[in-house]
Formats: sequence, structure tokens, C-alpha cells
Amino acid sequence: MKLKVISKDGKDAGELNVSFSVIDNAKGTQAVHEAVVAFRAAQRLGTAKVKMRDEVSGSGKKPWRQKGTGRARAGSVRSPLWRGGGITHGPRQRDYTKKVTHKSAHLALRKAFSARLHDNDVVVVDNLDLDSHKTKGLLQLLDQLAIAPGATVLLVDTQDKLKDATAKLRLAAGNLLLVDVTAGRLLNTYQVLRYDKLIIAQAAFAEVEQRLIGGK
Repeated sequence: MKLKVISKDGKDAGELNVSFSVIDNAKGTQAVHEAVVAFRAAQRLGTAKVKMRDEVSGSGKKPWRQKGTGRARAGSVRSPLWRGGGITHGPRQRDYTKKVTHKSAHLALRKAFSARLHDNDVVVVDNLDLDSHKTKGLLQLLDQLAIAPGATVLLVDTQDKLKDATAKLRLAAGNLLLVDVTAGRLLNTYQVLRYDKLIIAQAAFAEVEQRLIGGK
């Protein structure tokens, strides 16, 4: 499979051969589902928590004697029946992460990326270097690449260019709600499927290929 490479001004800059095995059938669909569910579950903090009767403040003394008062029996002011008492069946701290095998995660990424290639949603650019960190320059780049207004876009560059918090591409995309930035070595299945267009620098595309070939 061959992909067209374009320059930042939208002109033809050659082509490249896809070196990993592209999936053309339904293989990997379940793996994609598992990978997306696991990714979204990992985003949940799981910090919601209520206090049970052994955690709320209050004396352990019996409020009044068992019989003879005319009132209902009570053993503790920390009872869930009392105002300020413990909560029953409330949320507790938990870990929502789900395990996905390395082989399944690799298959999911390859399946998702193959599907986006077949749908022509992957745009390979010779480079994503910007002259300035200003958002205006990035908007001009997206316009030259014929990205439709309102489309969600994921910009993928090499990790070396994005590891610094002051990287121009990262700063330029900071004010754009529909644009996100990641590195080829960090690209995951959820990101591949979430955005309308994937704009990948040619060097970053090589990083993704190495992951899909080597299973990393």
C-alpha cells in the first residue's frame, strides 16, 4: 500500500510505502473494543467515597437506655438512620483499570490505523515544523492542508520535537479545542479513532510503523 506525502503548503511531496501488514478484514474488531474500553476506564479517577458508620465522628455510647423511654431503640448516633450518621451502599474508592494483553493492544492499534488508512483519514506531511508558536500559523497550516472547518484533528510528530513543553507545535495547538497533539511513539487506539483527521509528520509515521511492525 502506498501513501501520498504532501508538503505543508498542500503540494505533492512524493509517496511512501506502508511497511506494516494492513488489515483488510474484520480481524481485530474485538481487540479494538477492548482497547478503547480499557483506555476510557483508565481515565476514571475512582476517588468518589462516602464515610461508613465506623468512619464518621460520634460517640460509641448508646444514646438512651433500651427500654422505658417510649422512643425507638437506638445503639449509636453513627447509625445510617440518623442525620450525620454513616452512609450505606455508597461509592468507595476503587481502581477502574482493565488489563489488555500486549498482543491484543498491538492488534487493536494496527486494526484501527488500517481502518483510518482505508478511509483516507490519514494525512502524511513531510514535516510539521512551524515558524512560530502562535496559533495563527497552525491555522494557516490546517487551511493549506484543506482540513474542513469544525473537524477534529490530531497532529502527530516525533517525540523528540514534542518532549519539550515549549515545543512550537504544542503551544500553537493549545488554544484550539478541536486540535490535539501527540507523538508517534505515544499514539494509542483511542486517539486513532477519536479524531476526524490524523495529520502525521513523515518521521512520526515511521515511528508508528516501527511500533506496528515490532509490536511495541
